[in-house]
Amino acid sequence: MKKFLLESEKSEIIEMALSDHASFANITQVHDLSESDVKELMRKNLKTGSYRAWRKRVRTFSNRRANYK
Repeated sequence: MKKFLLESEKSEIIEMALSDHASFANITQVHDLSESDVKELMRKNLKTGSYRAWRKRVRTFSNRRANYK
C-alpha cells in the first residue's frame, strides 16, 4: 500500500469493497487505490475466512456483472 489511510478511510474502503454495488474502479476513482491495494487492505483487516468468502463472492459477481447492465 502506497499511502497512509485514516481509520475512517479504511472503514469506508472496506464498506465499499463489501458492497455489491461498488466496483474496484469506483474505489480507485474515490480513494486512488489499485485493485491489489484494496485486496491487501481487505486481507489485513478481515478474518481469513471472511476474506476468502469475500474474494469468492467478488469473483463470482464480477463474472456476472456484464449481464446486469
